[in-house]
Amino acid sequence: MWYHIITYGCQMNKADSERLAAYLEKHNHKPATDIKKADLILVNMCSVRQSAVDRVFGMPMKLKNIKAKKILTGCILRKDREKFEKIFDEIWDDKIPGNIIPKRQNKLLAYVPISNGCNNFCSYCVVPFTRGRLFCRSHKKILKETLGFIKEGAREIWFLGQNVNDYRSPEDQSINFAELLKMINNIPGDFKFFFTAPHPKNFSKELINILAECKKYGRYLNLPVQSGDNQILKKMNRNYTVSQYRTLVKKIRQKMPDINLSTDAIVGFPGETAKRFENTAKLFKTIGFDIAYVAKYSSRPGTAASRLEDNVLLEEKKRREKILIKLTRHG
Repeated sequence: MWYHIITYGCQMNKADSERLAAYLEKHNHKPATDIKKADLILVNMCSVRQSAVDRVFGMPMKLKNIKAKKILTGCILRKDREKFEKIFDEIWDDKIPGNIIPKRQNKLLAYVPISNGCNNFCSYCVVPFTRGRLFCRSHKKILKETLGFIKEGAREIWFLGQNVNDYRSPEDQSINFAELLKMINNIPGDFKFFFTAPHPKNFSKELINILAECKKYGRYLNLPVQSGDNQILKKMNRNYTVSQYRTLVKKIRQKMPDINLSTDAIVGFPGETAKRFENTAKLFKTIGFDIAYVAKYSSRPGTAASRLEDNVLLEEKKRREKILIKLTRHG
């Protein structure tokens, strides 16, 4: 039987798809580069924004002339599930064995999940509802997997989690994220490591110091700010202030002057007036991010923010998005 995987969303979803491919091939399926030749089409979806969900709703119509079994997996909101059950043949939950060796698409690049789920409950975010509460993998399994990828020729290793700096090894609670990275750095071989995504609220001094000492750290950091206005940050349940974020960036740059810094931001969050948006633009000018991944706010069912009025027009969200991107060094 031939399979074809379609992946939407973040690096975690890409990592999941590589493990799904390995799982299918372990069960005697073969990859079909041409979707028309597939007997099984697996869609690994994302629910972070409504536009991503809408694309998945449109998939069966696009694939109606392909006589293949159509399966949906990934981050699926409960409210969408009933609708998806009517248009897909199956929905897979928890089909991905966490410790199966993935079928990597790029031999020089490896994704290594260190945790799954999140306990933060940012008011706009569906992750706790689609991936559940935080679950950390064993540090021994992470190290073993990483070593295997390096031996296979991987030169760029990405450690993934919805909030990596909440990591604690279930086998030894003294091994936090900083200690894990120190162990990674001690693995012999010619490689660089990166990670995503950390949370500014608990990006510790210990973590900064260890990153500065790690010769194999790739000197790139995505540090999501989401907003440059304290009132909006409070509504988002981010648990830090603009001043605290600026201080954190200052400490990081003092220890690592060569760091390349990117961020995530949401424009048009409920209650983001012109003045509150200007505070975000001001922060962008002050920090000087190299890159920014800017999202237009999209209300997600079940989240705390979904109870707020989505009161910023789409055209205004698009305008604000362009402004922030232009304020980055590579904008």
